[in-house]
Amino acid sequence: MVLHEPLNGLHGEVGTTSRVVLRTGQQEMECIETITRREPASLHEIPRDSVVHFERELVAGGMWSATRDRLTEAGPERTLWESENEYRFSSVPTRLMALFMGGTLRKQTRQHMQDFAAFAEQGTDVRDAKG
Repeated sequence: MVLHEPLNGLHGEVGTTSRVVLRTGQQEMECIETITRREPASLHEIPRDSVVHFERELVAGGMWSATRDRLTEAGPERTLWESENEYRFSSVPTRLMALFMGGTLRKQTRQHMQDFAAFAEQGTDVRDAKG
C-alpha cells in the first residue's frame, strides 16, 4: 500500500471512504475504499469470546472487491484472524486478467496478512524492509 487517504469520515469508521493506492511490482492501482462494517463499534475493552468484524469494499476501474475480516480470541495472547475476499470484474480486460491472477491475489492477500502479523506481534514495519 502506497497511500491510504480518507476522503470523508475517520479512519476505520463505518461509511468512511478513502483513496487507496496499491503497488505490485512496478504497477500501481488507485481505488476507493468504503468501510461497510465494524463491530463492535468501540475496539477498547472487547469482551472475551467476542468476534470482531471489519469489512470494506474496494472499487477501481472494472473491479469491485469486498473483504470480510473476523478476529476471535484463540487463547492467551493469541488471536485467530479469518479473512474472506470476494472479487468481481465488470470489463473484458479485467475478467481476462482475473483468469491469470487468481493465485497471485491469494498469494498477495496472504503476504499482507503476514506483514500485518509482523507489525502487530514484533513492531516490524515492512515498508522499511521492502523500500
